[in-house]
Amino acid sequence: MNTSVEIAGVKLKNPVMTASGTFGSGMEYSDFVDLNRLGAVVTKGVANIPWEGNPVPRVAEVYGGMLNAIGLQNPGVEVFAKRDLKFLEGFDTKVIVNVCGKTVEDYLEVVERLSDEKRVDMLEINVSCPNVKEGAIAFGQKADALFDITKKIKEKAKQPVIMKLSPNVTSISEMAKAAEAAGADAISLINTITGMKIDIYKKKFVLANRTGGMSGPAIKPVAVRMVYEASHAVKIPVIGMGGISNYEDAVEFIMAGATAIAVGAANFHNPYATAEIVEGIERYMTEQGIGDIGEIRGIV
Repeated sequence: MNTSVEIAGVKLKNPVMTASGTFGSGMEYSDFVDLNRLGAVVTKGVANIPWEGNPVPRVAEVYGGMLNAIGLQNPGVEVFAKRDLKFLEGFDTKVIVNVCGKTVEDYLEVVERLSDEKRVDMLEINVSCPNVKEGAIAFGQKADALFDITKKIKEKAKQPVIMKLSPNVTSISEMAKAAEAAGADAISLINTITGMKIDIYKKKFVLANRTGGMSGPAIKPVAVRMVYEASHAVKIPVIGMGGISNYEDAVEFIMAGATAIAVGAANFHNPYATAEIVEGIERYMTEQGIGDIGEIRGIV
């Protein structure tokens, strides 16, 4: 049985990775999950300087998932490199670093800082960050802005670049094509869907930020559809995510065209989710007589 997949020349032992922002940088979940079993650990978003994040409350439970407005709180790239990358040196898994920023220059600073870090196998660029120079419109909501930042990052990056796409767009296929045309090695989707919750008794917004990113099982049908559309629009690998809670969900994304999948919100209510999904995929392949996971990729 072959569960391995390849993304931009980087071979993963299986297609299961963590979704950025839901697994810390691996250390936080290492008591629950053997990181060696995962195809890749995707770290929390890292910026050029420490970010405090948004004011609280910034997490709310909703039907079928959750809203978060954490604001990409992180310690900055220097602390991340010395602490988190150092910790990950002890594990046989691929490491994908999620990069965030408020200007193109912010992103480039992190990309260049990580260029010589041997423990970094790939970079995932979070283009759902608000572009402060463009009136806080996210980099990933306009095709020309996505093309521009992808091209500039590719010029500086030494590791393969994955562009993480926002679902809050008119056409996900157009955005996927823009990333590919600018040289992206892969794309990942979907990031969270913008949502809101109001407390009718306090008569106020539940989140201090008013809106937040919705994740969890309720967004899965939207995510599967977008992964299907994106994988048919581009030739580069697609990493699917959005509401994956078990191996059946993971297989569904792979059949829609995903080369690999990422598990996010499920980690909060089941810290063993990623390892269980790895085992579930292996069991499914055995039961179905599938010798190579590539046999079912994009078969629908």
